[in-house]
Amino acid sequence: MIDQDARLVDQVQAEIDVRGIQGHAGHPDVLRNAGAEGCEMIIAVTYFDEINMVICQVADTLFSIPTKIARVRAQQYLEPAWRSLFSREGLGIDLVISPEIEVGDAILQRFKTPGALMSVNFGRGDVQLIGIEVLPDSPVLDTALDQIQGLFPSLNARIVGISRAGHAFAPRGNDHLKVGDTAYVAVLKSQSNRLNSIFNRPDTDMRKVVVVGGGNVGLYVARGLEKQSDVRVRVIEADMQQAERAVSELNRTIVIHGDGLTRNILEESDATTADLVIATTHDDKTNILIAKLAKQMGAKRTLALVNAPELAQLAREMKVDAVLDPKALTVSRILMKMRRGRILALQSLEDGAVEIAEGVTLETSPLIGKSLGYDDMPKGITAAAVLRDGEVVFAGSDVTPRANDHVLLFYEQAMTSKVEQFFRVSADFF
Repeated sequence: MIDQDARLVDQVQAEIDVRGIQGHAGHPDVLRNAGAEGCEMIIAVTYFDEINMVICQVADTLFSIPTKIARVRAQQYLEPAWRSLFSREGLGIDLVISPEIEVGDAILQRFKTPGALMSVNFGRGDVQLIGIEVLPDSPVLDTALDQIQGLFPSLNARIVGISRAGHAFAPRGNDHLKVGDTAYVAVLKSQSNRLNSIFNRPDTDMRKVVVVGGGNVGLYVARGLEKQSDVRVRVIEADMQQAERAVSELNRTIVIHGDGLTRNILEESDATTADLVIATTHDDKTNILIAKLAKQMGAKRTLALVNAPELAQLAREMKVDAVLDPKALTVSRILMKMRRGRILALQSLEDGAVEIAEGVTLETSPLIGKSLGYDDMPKGITAAAVLRDGEVVFAGSDVTPRANDHVLLFYEQAMTSKVEQFFRVSADFF
């Protein structure tokens, strides 16, 4: 790890098993001292787009590092007209990550599943992984997981993970859900509304939305919501210049200049009767307080952007309905590039404690012909579904993967290498 802040380098070396180098990562001698000559991948995620680009260019030109990842926030660089900038003939960057777009897309996805704590798509959007809180009156309480399908035989869904008291794990067939758990459920997208009703989380129409924060994320979300004709959007922005930019870029959205943490501004935006209030400022604590205040004032649901894991837990304790971790989205994209084997999509969850991945079973995969029941998989791994020829088959003891299937697996961090093996070509193949 390279950073110019010596204090930060010392802190990281003390906390995790990495070698720290102090210096500017765009300087060739610093990269060489960090081992660039034998490096397989470089990940440039400084706060400055141009520095990230230069780092990747130096890594490519002088050290021929095969895989280069850069975080690029400025949307101007990402317009389709300039796509060749990052090509092999340009800067040679293999993966460009835009945190604002990742976060904006995630918020718009949450908008479609309002009863969920989190939601992410797999299998070209056919399957959703939904995180949902288990309430005291839920009909799935105290029922063994391998018996739930029998209670709802027409529901195309499978509980693949549980988070309980800060500990996330891949369950076995005799595990039960308890009040306060977060259940991670893979469900056919067309049945997500029914899943919410089963967990006593009925979906409500989202017609009035207030976005607090008119920066890149807030504008991206507002533009996305404007495309839905039956949704009324209002944006609150404290900075006058940024508010004026929002006015010029949005068509049907009312922009209010003011502090979203004050009652009169929230009242002016009709947050008191809003179906959803989204806090997207650059400060975690402010987002949590905005969500809490809006909820107290009458908003039906709230969502807050929170980077720090310890504050995310605080937000849940303060009854913020949904918490979105921007860092986790960026990390998930990077991990997908790092994971070995044919892994097509990946999402990191619970601060990296668990992941869910969609991978392709090649001809030599040890998954082929293996039953995918709760207790058939190695401990720490739960199979969610098999995607085959445009159809979704949810996992069970009577389901076995074939070559070239897409298999969705939920797994604990310690089982990462095992999952990678499932989606790699065996040496015997050659």
